[in-house]
Amino acid sequence: MKPLPEIRLMPTRLALDARPLERRVGLIILATDHTSEPDFRRMVASERIGVYVARIPYKNPTTPENLRKMQPELAAGAALILPDETLDAICYSCTSASVVIGDAEIEEAIQSAKPGVSVVTPPMAGVRGLKALGAKKISILTPYTVETSRPMATYFAERGFEIASFSCLGLEDDREMARIAPASIVELARKATHAEADALFVSCTALRGALAVAGMEQAIGRPVVTSNQASAWNCLRLCGDETSRPELGRLMTLPLPRD
Repeated sequence: MKPLPEIRLMPTRLALDARPLERRVGLIILATDHTSEPDFRRMVASERIGVYVARIPYKNPTTPENLRKMQPELAAGAALILPDETLDAICYSCTSASVVIGDAEIEEAIQSAKPGVSVVTPPMAGVRGLKALGAKKISILTPYTVETSRPMATYFAERGFEIASFSCLGLEDDREMARIAPASIVELARKATHAEADALFVSCTALRGALAVAGMEQAIGRPVVTSNQASAWNCLRLCGDETSRPELGRLMTLPLPRD
């Protein structure tokens, strides 16, 4: 072997950028999640916005009891995302757990690790999206069981929506939910949307619903809001990105409404 060259320490004084990327979005997802990360990479991440992911423990089946067990993990998950650095937003990417635990409790847990950060949950983003679209009477489609779907109906009713119809698929494993083809979700949307509904909300961050939004909107002739699409839209707007992207659904053409 030839002698190694001398390693030279360059005396250059470097000028460092304030951040590698201008904006930063944290994403807390379930250990079993197949969908949220690729959806956020496709819809949120860019040369300007970074998406930083932490996974927290979760075990199926998707029941209210199992979903509630994630609450103690939220602060630890948030703390793992760029420790000691600020974020522009953090999304806890589980719709059903957010409904069961509660938006305020989730915000408190995450902000205990990241003080002052804007916290987004999928049902919260869904409500904002439906209001931005002017929807008052809605249909809801979930992949869950009736037991897990019931708190979802209460959540939207308590926030002023009239629920024209509510359909669920009876699945208990989020990994199976992720395997439903986007084309099948379009057909399910067609069957689940009530004739008098202003819009359709498709719940669950495991579903590949964001990939099917354009097809669903064409099929039912009205706006569609899905968990990951709404969360992505909410995070983009919090990062100051107002770009209109109609290929991702009508919601992605709108500003974030003022609460």
